[in-house]
Amino acid sequence: MEYRRLGHSGFKVPALTFGTGTFGGKPPMFSSWGASDVAEATRLVDICLEAGVTMFDSADIYSAGEAEKILGAAIKGRRDKTLISTKATFRSGEGPNEVGSSRQHLTAAVEGSLKRLGTDYIDLFQLHGFDAQTPIEETLQTLDGLVRAGKIRYLGVSNFSGWHLMKSLLTSEKYGLSRYVANQTYYSLVGRDYEWELMPLGLEQGVGAVVWSPLGWGRLTGKIRRGQPLPENSRLQGQASRDAGPQVDQEYLYQVVDALDAIAAETGKTVPQVALNWLLQRPTVSTIVIGARNEEQLRQNLGAVGWNLTKEQVAKLDAASERPKAYPYWHQAFFSERNPSPV
Repeated sequence: MEYRRLGHSGFKVPALTFGTGTFGGKPPMFSSWGASDVAEATRLVDICLEAGVTMFDSADIYSAGEAEKILGAAIKGRRDKTLISTKATFRSGEGPNEVGSSRQHLTAAVEGSLKRLGTDYIDLFQLHGFDAQTPIEETLQTLDGLVRAGKIRYLGVSNFSGWHLMKSLLTSEKYGLSRYVANQTYYSLVGRDYEWELMPLGLEQGVGAVVWSPLGWGRLTGKIRRGQPLPENSRLQGQASRDAGPQVDQEYLYQVVDALDAIAAETGKTVPQVALNWLLQRPTVSTIVIGARNEEQLRQNLGAVGWNLTKEQVAKLDAASERPKAYPYWHQAFFSERNPSPV
């Protein structure tokens, strides 16, 4: 397994990370992702560690904390062989302080995650979203204190806009606080908005991408084709999961899948393996979070590493997945001499 530096830090992470959103399976949304219990989760962790996938990503809201509990049980006795990343910010209870990035909530969230995971430190802790109701200084001072206390090793964010992340980085610099080195971001062949602003920011500021939903919310599994119904076990079958995920125009999706099919035939790889390998060649990408309902899916996703698409194949996928940019990015593209593309 290839290991990569996480942004501008000395921390090295595997190119693939295992996502535990499929652990627990509590409805309404997470039941459509998967429902691995401790026994199945332990088997999946075994396979990951055998392949060199040592990082496992979770969040306090995944199945209402059950995913963290199951992960903790699955890695019990081998914490020293694993890296744990988890997240908090979204509502975790009914109380007025059980949401956001305040000192009150983040402190309680980290303590709760540590207890559920059965560990005394988190390797990578990420804010699951931006909290505009809490001063950035309060959030960063709280996180810095948790780093100094040894409860967190590295910090990251998720689902931030460019200005959210940049303002946070400048605040860290101003006050000498621990800075974000990771951005857990949505990025896929059918969702390339990340390239417009967040990727150039990541390159310039040393923030590594931790990619979530690299198969476009289940659209690039190789099971979706023109004129065919959705697979019965697709997360897109669940209304709650479908509404929460990125929206993709159907004709555009089929255009990308057609290109993936052609390159899969050339390479002898599967559609998801090609889609994941394309991501692994993009700038700033430190690790890709892969999920799996079962052993078969996991082993297929592990086949995305150890080989590379050719430049010509990457170019074909780039062309098939290109989309009109929003302003001001389409305007900046006319002046590539001064605003070169990051890819």
